[in-house]
Amino acid sequence: MEQRTHFFFAVRMPEETKLKMKKHIEKLKHLIPFSRWVHHQDLHITLAFLGAAPEEKLSQAQSLVQEASKTTKPFQLRINRLGFFGNEHSPRVFWADTEESKELILLRNKVFSACEEAGFALETRPFRPHITLARKWKGEEAFQQTQLEMWNELQPDPLLFQANEVVLYQTHLQKTPKYEAIKVFPLE
Repeated sequence: MEQRTHFFFAVRMPEETKLKMKKHIEKLKHLIPFSRWVHHQDLHITLAFLGAAPEEKLSQAQSLVQEASKTTKPFQLRINRLGFFGNEHSPRVFWADTEESKELILLRNKVFSACEEAGFALETRPFRPHITLARKWKGEEAFQQTQLEMWNELQPDPLLFQANEVVLYQTHLQKTPKYEAIKVFPLE
């Protein structure tokens, strides 16, 4: 069965930050049992998930996102804690959180609107910025909320990084890393 490729727009994390997160992920892997851990090169903050995208819509979305990027200056983000989505005893997604950022919300709204204007029907859940670290709990015991406090041991101060660009990624589910940068839109 052929896998359809998907596309999404995201804030790319700088290489230096990805390498710091890689060290944290390696430590967390031994302490918190999840089935699939994200490759450090795939770390990002999703702004708009497009799914399978017709070429003409994708092209229009790229043009509109490029215009939106030109009106957004680079800004700082701070990774400050761990969290999860799903059942509190058996989470489906384990993630790192960023402190609230008005700039990130504004950028997400611009990218989201650009994609809607290009004709994409996007997810309507409220935006919850996060960096996915792992998926699918596989522990014998229930997940413990206290495990989220490990971040403070790994990174006592927030991990700062500069958001400099929006990237259009394409997924390749059979590869590692699985996200390929198709187009980069520098924040100006």
